[in-house]
Amino acid sequence: MNRPLLHHRVDGPDDAPVLLLGPSLGTSSAVWDPQLPELARHHRTVRWDLPGHGGSPASLLRPDATVRDLARLVLDLADALGAERFACAGISLGGAVGTHLAAHHPERVTSLALICSAARFGTPRAWHERRRLVQEHGIAAAADSAPARWFTRDTAQLPAARALVTDHRTVDPAGYAACCHLLAGLDLRADLPRVSAPTLVLAGREDRAVPPARTRELADGIPDATLLGIPRAAHLANVERPRPVLDALRHHLAATATDGTAVRRAVLGDDHVDRATAATTPFTAPFQELITRYAWGEIWTRPGLDRRTRSCITLTALVAGGHHEELALHVRAALRNGLTAEDIREVLLQTAIYCGVPAANTAFTIARRVLEQCAKETT
Repeated sequence: MNRPLLHHRVDGPDDAPVLLLGPSLGTSSAVWDPQLPELARHHRTVRWDLPGHGGSPASLLRPDATVRDLARLVLDLADALGAERFACAGISLGGAVGTHLAAHHPERVTSLALICSAARFGTPRAWHERRRLVQEHGIAAAADSAPARWFTRDTAQLPAARALVTDHRTVDPAGYAACCHLLAGLDLRADLPRVSAPTLVLAGREDRAVPPARTRELADGIPDATLLGIPRAAHLANVERPRPVLDALRHHLAATATDGTAVRRAVLGDDHVDRATAATTPFTAPFQELITRYAWGEIWTRPGLDRRTRSCITLTALVAGGHHEELALHVRAALRNGLTAEDIREVLLQTAIYCGVPAANTAFTIARRVLEQCAKETT
C-alpha cells in the first residue's frame, strides 16, 4: 500500500528543472504566492504543505517525529513526481528540511536556498511551551501572536499579511504541535559541513523569530554559502520584500544552472530576453544562439569571477566603447547581480580616469536615469 503524500501544488513546464518550495510553520503553500509566477516560468515548482497545514493531514507526522521524518515525506513526494534531482528553497522550517536533505541526500539536491532559517530554532523549552499552548488552547493562541513574529510593524496590516494570518487559523493543532516537538529537538549544526550543494542564505534584518545571528550560523557552517541580508524584512521576508527575495532566488538558481538562457534571463531580466526572442528572425537567429551559448553559457558561468565582478568589468567596457543602449541594460543587470547604486557610481568614477571624462559624463547620465526608474519600480 502506498504511503499518503504531503499535499502539494505543481506549477510550471513539465520538462523544466524541479524546484521544491517548503513553507514556514503556521503557513501553507500560499506563502510562496509572491514569487510563484516568476519561479514557475523556468522551473517545475512543487509547493508542499506541512502536516496539519493547507491540505496535508496532521496524521502524516507522528507526535514525536523528527526532521528526518518530515524530510522523508518530502523525498516520498519527489519520488512520486519522478524528480530524481531537484533544487530546494525553504522558509524557516521548510529551509531546515532542505538543509537536512542536502546534508543526508546530496545526490538529490542540486542547489539550496534558505530564507530566514536556522540550524536550530530557539530553545527546546520554548517550543515545548508553545506545543502545550496549542494543545490546551487551540491554534488561535499561536495565530494571535503570528503578526508580531512574522512581520515588521509597517507590513502586518497589509492584505497579504492578514491573509496569511487567517490561513494560520485553519492549521490543525495536532499537526502544529507535532512540528513544535520536531523544532524542539532540531539541531543541524553538525550536518552543515556535509552540505555540498550551492547554497544561498537570506536573512530578514528585522527578524525576531530567527535573528540574523542564527541565520549567519547557517552561512558560516555550510561550505561556500552566500549570505544576503534583506532590509526592512522580518521572518516572512519573501512576503514583506517580494522583489529582492525573488531576484536573489533567480540569480542563485541561474548561477547553478548550465543553461545559458537561464543565466541570461537572471542577469538581464525576462522582459529583455522575451523581447529579444520575439524579435528573432531567421537572419538573426544564429547571432542569438551565439551570444546565448558563449556569452551566457560559457563566460558568465565561469567560476573564476563572481557575477558582481563581471558586472563591474562589463560596465567599464561598455563606457569605453560608447555602447549606450547596452550600458543602460547592464546598469539594471548590475543591480540584479548585487551592486548598489553607490557601487555603480564608483565604477563610473573609475571610468572617468581610464576611459575619459566625456565618456563617463554620458555614462552617469544614463545610469542616473536607469537607477531612478528602478527605484520607482520597487516602491
